[in-house]
Amino acid sequence: MIRVGVVGAAGKMGRQVLEAVDGADDLVLSCAIDPRVNELELDERVVRSSSLEELPHDAADVLVDFTNPAAARQHVAQALRQGFHLVVGTTGIGERELKELAAASKESGSNAVVAANFAIGAVLLLRFAAQAAPYFEGVEIIELHHDQKVDAPSGTSIVTAQAIAAARADAGSPALVDPTTTVVLEGARGAKADGGVPIHSVRLPGLVAHEEVIFGGPGQGLTIRHDSYDRVSFMSGVLLAIREVQGRPGITVGLESLLDH
Repeated sequence: MIRVGVVGAAGKMGRQVLEAVDGADDLVLSCAIDPRVNELELDERVVRSSSLEELPHDAADVLVDFTNPAAARQHVAQALRQGFHLVVGTTGIGERELKELAAASKESGSNAVVAANFAIGAVLLLRFAAQAAPYFEGVEIIELHHDQKVDAPSGTSIVTAQAIAAARADAGSPALVDPTTTVVLEGARGAKADGGVPIHSVRLPGLVAHEEVIFGGPGQGLTIRHDSYDRVSFMSGVLLAIREVQGRPGITVGLESLLDH
């Protein structure tokens, strides 16, 4: 049995992870970490902690982090140094943080899987978008999320843009050209990500997590879209990462390589 701890356990995603772990035959919830941990109804055998610093070093084999970017930047490297393997779903982990994670992993021998999106469909969208990228002259991304999401654009859309830009560069595709010459309202053409790929962010009540990649060429278009209608859509990827992380040395970025296992 893999002993699992959840950081940010009282949040919406944290509660979903608690439920998913509880329903898995090969996993056991061993600890929950959150300043509001006492709000949770947990088995008395589950270790409760208001912070990672107070967590006993033997409290879990794997920690799952679904906090916010500011909190994650402060404690994910620390969790590795404390000897925990990590599954990180918090967006906002950049190159600087990944270098810190790599150093902490090397120091402690603990591993981490860091992914912008744990929905299998979202990972496949990324793969399909990269395959299509060299064959079209233009591409834009629209990402849509609930109105409680504090960052924009989403980590998933940024990673998608990076994959598209890399695929176009590898194929020798010409640079993307924005035909707009006059911007009447600032931001109307979205943010420009890697390779000049525009990303447009939508935040509305009732949404969960959605991404649409629109390709255009002479006389044709291709739209690839993924919709998460419920947070349970992320759980299959989270459980996969929990089961895989102990056997994957260092830092694994993205869920793609786990799907090819």
